[in-house]
Amino acid sequence: MSEPLTLLVVDDSKVSRIMSTGYLRKHRPALRVLEASHADEACALIERERPDWLLLDHNMPGRSGLDLAEQLRAERPTLRIALLTANVQDATQARAQALGVHFFRKPITENVVLEVLRTLEAAGPLSANHEAHA
Repeated sequence: MSEPLTLLVVDDSKVSRIMSTGYLRKHRPALRVLEASHADEACALIERERPDWLLLDHNMPGRSGLDLAEQLRAERPTLRIALLTANVQDATQARAQALGVHFFRKPITENVVLEVLRTLEAAGPLSANHEAHA
């Protein structure tokens, strides 16, 4: 039996994390959902838990979500990453695209989270971590 997919939500807003994780668990109850409040906490969780998917905010204290995504692209190029942010500037969207990060606009709604899930599910091969468990 393969292990469940794991998604890490990284957002400095506790309310945003609660909303995102609530919708994720409602629509994908088998999905293992983890939370981090900033990039450094996310890095520690990623090292320990090896998530298959990431859902990142962009504007956070310390490193931004896209700075984290850039680092992770170098370390784990097959990791599926989505950015859910209120920062909808063209430069943010262009950088996300260049990094292969799927871009979604806040506010967090059930429909937006469903679209994130559908996109991550449809995006390329699973991470090497999950394939090793399959």
